[in-house]
Amino acid sequence: MEGSSTPRSDAGGATGPIRKRPRRTRVVVTALAVVGGLTCAAVATPSFAAYEDDAKGAHKERKAAFTSPFTGLPAKENPVLAVKIDNHKDARPQTALEDADIVGVEKVEGGLGRLFAIYSSHYPKTMGPVRSAREYNVEQMQMFQRPALAYSGARKAVVDKIKKSPLYGVSHDDYPDVYERGGSNKPPHNLYGLPDKILDKAPKASKADDIGFRFGAEPSGGTPTDEQTVDYGSSRTTFNWSAKEGRWLASFDGEPAKGTSGKRLGGKTVIIQKTDMPPDSSGETPYIKTVGSGEATVLRDGKAFKTKWQRKSATGDTTFTLSNGKRMPFDKGQVWLVYQQR
Repeated sequence: MEGSSTPRSDAGGATGPIRKRPRRTRVVVTALAVVGGLTCAAVATPSFAAYEDDAKGAHKERKAAFTSPFTGLPAKENPVLAVKIDNHKDARPQTALEDADIVGVEKVEGGLGRLFAIYSSHYPKTMGPVRSAREYNVEQMQMFQRPALAYSGARKAVVDKIKKSPLYGVSHDDYPDVYERGGSNKPPHNLYGLPDKILDKAPKASKADDIGFRFGAEPSGGTPTDEQTVDYGSSRTTFNWSAKEGRWLASFDGEPAKGTSGKRLGGKTVIIQKTDMPPDSSGETPYIKTVGSGEATVLRDGKAFKTKWQRKSATGDTTFTLSNGKRMPFDKGQVWLVYQQR
């Protein structure tokens, strides 16, 4: 059946969906770019035409049997919606983070943290608060090929990069009708996105596909761990293992993280990916490098596993490998991805 997938077995025995189409080969050659004071060749990125084969079907949810490459669970095969989410203390509690396949934690200027949420298995009615994009999101989000990217705004240089990239940028500035103000928070912490309307503006957004995650039984080894914290200076994200719930419960700045639904936030698997964060072209915001390699700690089942991460290009998967060379299997369910400066 079109859109279905079958498990792929890696050396470590973990499984994931087979990529249904080959990697893109048509590229646009870009010029030299200056990032963080260093001159480097920009990564070649696929042209819009390279993504046209993702156009079969808009964002309407499908009933075909499908295993999410983001959670390892049965899901509907839908396009990917990436949303920049506010995590300022005045923006909490957030709406619908518990409904995301993946929740990401990122460092921004001033040592503060920001979130992103990836929706595909299903969409909530609304989510947020939505905030602005950053320069590194252009490279980072291409791991999802051509997703819809919902954000409230950005520096002009960042907006220009988004518009020139394969991403479907759906900002509040350009499409105010797909967002709404609401809740008890004060501006700018009260902007919420409407997924159906946002995806209407991205009719050819890529469907969920393999990004390198593998799901399977807990591997041998690992260090028993009850708590892990990532500190950005002005914000802290902590995860505590709950044997009762069988997942890692999140806290922001020492307070239990909850959604507007009252549900405690947290994931079955937490990835703490260590990487470089030099200043971006503004000189003020960290540029989180998601292409490259380094160490990562994967939390699952009350243990911490040391792994190596690698992503060779902006359109490439991110792999997480154990010291024995086998792929690190994640527990099935929501995944949290936290970037930590090394």
